[in-house]
Amino acid sequence: MATSLFHLAIHVRSLDEARQFYGNLLGCEEGRSTDTWVDFDFFGHQLSLHLGEPFPVANTGRVGEHMVPMPHFGVVLALPAWQALADRLGAAGVDFVLAPSIRFRGEPGEQATMFFLDPSGNPIEVKGFADLDAVYAA
Repeated sequence: MATSLFHLAIHVRSLDEARQFYGNLLGCEEGRSTDTWVDFDFFGHQLSLHLGEPFPVANTGRVGEHMVPMPHFGVVLALPAWQALADRLGAAGVDFVLAPSIRFRGEPGEQATMFFLDPSGNPIEVKGFADLDAVYAA
């Protein structure tokens, strides 16, 4: 299957806060922008942040014993990149919705995960896999 880029456009309340969070903290490169939106290279995918009221979320997604925010978006990283990001977010004092942890330990699809919110309250999940070929393991 050919690889393609994913595009997601969501609302944020402040482009300045978004630039600080996505650009400076997460390390995403900024692309085009206007007075009302800004694009970021979100780990190889196009994330467009537009001024507006973010979508409503609720902790209704059951993953094991945890209830996680729905809807949410995120990225799957190789485990070393995931760990480096988890360390950077922890050092920055990010308040995790679900702290960095391992789920499905010893099972197909074992993964590291963490959930956190951007400054506008948009929930983000970042997963880490020791073997990216195991992302869809059943």
